[in-house]
Amino acid sequence: MHGLVAAAHTPFQDDGTLAPEVVETQAAFLSANGIATVFVTGSTGESHSLTTEEKMEIHEAWAAASQRHGLHIVAHVGGNSVEDAKLLAARCRHLGLAAVGALAPSYYKPADVAALVDVCASIAAAADGLPFYFYDIPALTGVEFPMDDFIALAAKRIPNLAGIKYTNADLVGYLKALNASNGRFDLPWGVDEAMLQALATGARGFVGSTYNWAPQLYNELMAAYDAGDMARARSLQTTAVTMIDAVAAAGFLGSAKALMGRLGVPVGPARLPLGNPTPDAVEVMMRKLEAIGFADWGASPVNATHQPRRASA
Repeated sequence: MHGLVAAAHTPFQDDGTLAPEVVETQAAFLSANGIATVFVTGSTGESHSLTTEEKMEIHEAWAAASQRHGLHIVAHVGGNSVEDAKLLAARCRHLGLAAVGALAPSYYKPADVAALVDVCASIAAAADGLPFYFYDIPALTGVEFPMDDFIALAAKRIPNLAGIKYTNADLVGYLKALNASNGRFDLPWGVDEAMLQALATGARGFVGSTYNWAPQLYNELMAAYDAGDMARARSLQTTAVTMIDAVAAAGFLGSAKALMGRLGVPVGPARLPLGNPTPDAVEVMMRKLEAIGFADWGASPVNATHQPRRASA
């Protein structure tokens, strides 16, 4: 998962029912904006608010859309039921998806790294050779172990281990995990607000929700870093943080889905227990985004002429 990987929203109707027919629009939109790999039914996809049957339906929709739009689909299958995760992993293998990922159970939590590896090994085996990523997101799961220790043990137990989706702001832990992998495993970074710091630490891939609607901004940031223009890179990262703050002001996920709607991708509201912004709050968010140049580096809306944009920050 190198470069930008968009963590996709799960689309709902206004009444909160699943809307898998919108996946075709999402896929076309992401492909037109330069995204090649999509991470589905993860945190941005409201995984814990979906039934197992709904996850299967969304995976099927993305499998079909990916063929038409040249996308690689990585499906998150984890949750509190390891048996459901195994069922989903096997189904993803049948659908021909690119890889699967799973976070740790968060109600009955693994007691130690060995127990976590047991969970991951069980799910990865059900995927029948499909590349497997552990999804490390301790802020939401409450499960936090050193990922270098996880790699040391998991590498011996999980033949199809591909790497770790590292959504953890601990850059020291990330460096240790990179060193432990010695280039063997893929460790995409999952904290959009700290892309620049992760680049400096050694990240080569990035999975995040903001890449749905601001890929050009982050591509410019990576290009500035590669060119050694650190002042430019810092300015772009500052713009990204300001952008995220503007979206988060009225509840991040509901506001992000409203923003997608403004771009012509009707992913609907966030499901309970999450909230959604009022129309006035959406207007405030849009004004804040416009003030920092969203028209220059935001994703091109559906049906727009997709021309390369230059970030103005």
